[in-house]
Amino acid sequence: ILPFVIGFILFILSPVIQSIILSINDVKITQTGFETIYIGFENYHFALRVHADFLRELVEVMGLMLLNVFWIIVFSFFAALLLNQNFRGRLIFRVIFFLPVVMAAGVILQLEVQDYMMGVIGGEVQQTYSFINYETLRALLMQLQIPEVFMENIAKAVDSIPTIVNASGIQILIFLAGLQSIPPSLYEASQVEGATAWENFWLITFPMVSPLIMTNVVYTVIDFFVSQSNTLVQLIRNTTFQGAGFGVSSAMSWIYFVSICLILGVIFLIFNRLVFYNE
Repeated sequence: ILPFVIGFILFILSPVIQSIILSINDVKITQTGFETIYIGFENYHFALRVHADFLRELVEVMGLMLLNVFWIIVFSFFAALLLNQNFRGRLIFRVIFFLPVVMAAGVILQLEVQDYMMGVIGGEVQQTYSFINYETLRALLMQLQIPEVFMENIAKAVDSIPTIVNASGIQILIFLAGLQSIPPSLYEASQVEGATAWENFWLITFPMVSPLIMTNVVYTVIDFFVSQSNTLVQLIRNTTFQGAGFGVSSAMSWIYFVSICLILGVIFLIFNRLVFYNE
């Protein structure tokens, strides 16, 4: 960890301290730079109690994170199970699943930014088209007599299929490495005892990869929270340059950071009780 520690001290520590200072000061831009006036926790009070959108966006982002993380982990785990099978062309399919992570992420982001900018220049924002017709899906789910709350979550998950696939490449690789590290002798012994494939999954495969489930959950949570498409990240950025200024945006950032730390702490507490360690 020494390279990370050195890099943090040289390049990150100073901006972190500076952001803390800005969050407790009123920042005024001057011709020679900026000046600060100490105001205590007024910026935090403004972000939580006065700002019209920050607290609502924070809660919505937390809820969206839970939904996205669940579907990304489920998809990547079962995709890794399929890619771990012995079939012709397995290497090609593994490359296909990982290609969006390597090639498309930056390109898609630039296209989205350019599309938005063209909409602004043209006087209107381009309409965002849904991946699936919600009314058709809703009618199908209603025929199956599925509760309304589940219908909304299923519809959102289906509409987010491109995002889920694009965000699952790293998780698939981690799960695939974990599946390949399971000793074949465990499955051979279970077959001798007459275990079914379903029993092998729950008694061998799932417990052996459970540490990697926690790893992927933590990675996916952080990846979602720092994504450039995250609406709360965009709100904090807009607050810096178009809203209340550097002090309030710094306070928002630290509230956001503490919220992420609390969520990660809860995840560790929950998964440490469920994770199986072979040693």
